[in-house]
Parts: sequence; C-alpha cells; structure tokens
Amino acid sequence: MIAFDLQCANGHTFEGWFEDADAYEKQRKEGLINCPVCNDVSIARIPSTFAIKNASASSGGGRIPEHHVALMALNQKISEYVEKNFDDVGTDFASEALKIHYGVAEPRNIRGVSSEAEEKTLREEGVEFFKIPLAAAPQRKTH
Repeated sequence: MIAFDLQCANGHTFEGWFEDADAYEKQRKEGLINCPVCNDVSIARIPSTFAIKNASASSGGGRIPEHHVALMALNQKISEYVEKNFDDVGTDFASEALKIHYGVAEPRNIRGVSSEAEEKTLREEGVEFFKIPLAAAPQRKTH
C-alpha cells in the first residue's frame, strides 16, 4: 500500500491509499477518485509534506507488514464512518460540545479540532470525548 497526497481542482487536499502508483493512475483516469469535501473527480497528486523511512521496509524489500496493512484498513473504515455519521464543527468543537453538554444545543455526534486548553476545559466540565487519528482527512486550503 502507498499513500499519496491528492488535490482536487477546487484546491481541497486529502490523502489516498493505493496498492501502487499504477492503481492510483488507473482509478484517477476512470474517475473513481473523488474529493471528500466537494466530490470533484479532477484529482492530481501533489508533493508530500513528509516521508518516513522504515527500517523494516528497507531491509524487507519495501513490503509493509501485514498487521500494518490491517491497521491502515481499519483506520480507513473508522475515518469513513466518522465522516458520514458525525457533524464536522471544525474549530468550534469545544464550544459545540459544551452547548450539547449543557442542553443548549440538540444532542448529536460531532467531530472537529480543539486545543489542549480547550480539551482541559472540556474535561473539567465533565464532557466526554475522545481523540482518534483519521485517515484521509481533508485539509483546509489556506490563503
């Protein structure tokens, strides 16, 4: 498996996992890859912001251990579930969580980002939450 950083014609960036570069190219040409933000199928690879050298990959012929592949697949499924079933409140996560906790807003599943200080406040207020790393999470384009 290989991860590519991708971008749609509207500037949304996201990550995609493929068997190899040929599989990516075939899926792109067939319009099978779409932006998770706007559903655009005009997708291009962009330079990755980092790379990780794995000692076992260099000594093992570049193969990813089976348990890593299974974990990546599980992470992808969790990410897809969260994306489809949780409202993205972005940087308003802490304030929305507090509104729900105190009955000011309708209870619902939310996802977003928060600072360490906001997370500390949520814990102090008794708001239950948990953090999970999400695969293929779209990144916001900054100007």
